[in-house]
Amino acid sequence: MKPAPFAYHRPNTINDLVALVASCENAKLIAGGQSLVPMLNMRYVIPDHVIDLNRIESLNFIRENNGAIEIGAMTRQCEIEHDQLIARRAPILQDALRHVGHLQTRSRGTIGGSLCHLDPAAELPGIAALYDATLHIAGPRGTREVNIADWSLGYMTPALEPDEVLTHITFPLWKEPHGHAFLEIARRLGDFAIVGVGCLLALDRNGAIARAAISLVGVSTAPVRLSDTEAALIGQKPTESTFKAAAEHARTIECLEDAQISASYRQRLAGVLVARALKLASARAEITK
Repeated sequence: MKPAPFAYHRPNTINDLVALVASCENAKLIAGGQSLVPMLNMRYVIPDHVIDLNRIESLNFIRENNGAIEIGAMTRQCEIEHDQLIARRAPILQDALRHVGHLQTRSRGTIGGSLCHLDPAAELPGIAALYDATLHIAGPRGTREVNIADWSLGYMTPALEPDEVLTHITFPLWKEPHGHAFLEIARRLGDFAIVGVGCLLALDRNGAIARAAISLVGVSTAPVRLSDTEAALIGQKPTESTFKAAAEHARTIECLEDAQISASYRQRLAGVLVARALKLASARAEITK
């Protein structure tokens, strides 16, 4: 199949973009197009207007600012995957991106596209949740910020008004030395994750866990932070029994079920991957503390 007819727009600035989305009814924004183009071709979506973001250079950047990494919404996934600042300051982003599709899709796909498409199995929203990221929005009423915890309104539905656009994402960096890990299980390399787990772990001078963050993707319509598990880990030694207890809690979370994967299987995978991710992050934290 081919797309239904639509009007095509290609703005050069954010102001032009905001004006377009405010004036065009039933519009879709196209960034990398890795999700939207197939949906257009199969007529899952039938917009009257398609607005191409690829000429807006101000939406493509990676920079460090006030203890945080800021990434423009139009930054290609492959740019993040190979960026030296990201490698030094937030390497888990690159670990997660190696699970995203294939080289060809990462060469076109953007971080903003992933966060706005908001597939339940997408890795980048999970990393945003792990860092308590802030999403920056522009629209005809001005700019606003949305915490990643409030970003999902439901299945593949971000907290964006029809006349608003995502401009960039801020990832607050951990000041303390820490370890990281991102692991996932998929049917094949490049497939959507059945379950994915991201973990950040810092140890104190006595070798006990001083800070922890754990997020899961693929288990719900939005990334899931294991806040209770994180709190329970504080002060504990990074041992097999500690990680086993965290895994047992992960097995109790409510999970999605579909025609291929049962909820109980996702729960089991969540527990296994949480334990493995904590162990790997702990080993890396030992090296960096």
